[in-house]
Amino acid sequence: MGIAITVSTAEHTVRLTIPAKAEYVSLCRLALSGLARVQPFEDETLADLKLAITEAASNSVRHAYAGGGGVVEVVYRLQGDRLEVEVLDTGGGFDPEPRDGNGDELSEGGLGIAIIRAIADEFELSSDPRGSRLRFAKRLA
Repeated sequence: MGIAITVSTAEHTVRLTIPAKAEYVSLCRLALSGLARVQPFEDETLADLKLAITEAASNSVRHAYAGGGGVVEVVYRLQGDRLEVEVLDTGGGFDPEPRDGNGDELSEGGLGIAIIRAIADEFELSSDPRGSRLRFAKRLA
């Protein structure tokens, strides 16, 4: 199990696949820093996005694969003045809803999701027994 990076310059897409281990999450931040050189944006926005990607990838690493192993795929799409990030895994899934169902009480580990929601302009989260998908987008200008 290794690291894979695919870049499509025509679509401004970078696809990073990492082993689901904590020590590889920093590569997600490094890829984001590289993209900031392609489409420069404010340092504060970059810092926010690094925090969001760290939370998203860490959630997959922590929760997706009970027996260890597995991979986390991160897809970055630059679309004009907008960056979209998708984090995918093929782990066992989880219940993405807060415990009380109306957002007042976060489940264990739910603070990371709240942070991503606060940073992002768009947010989607889905999970089932075949895996999880978290997508967020941020306007860069």
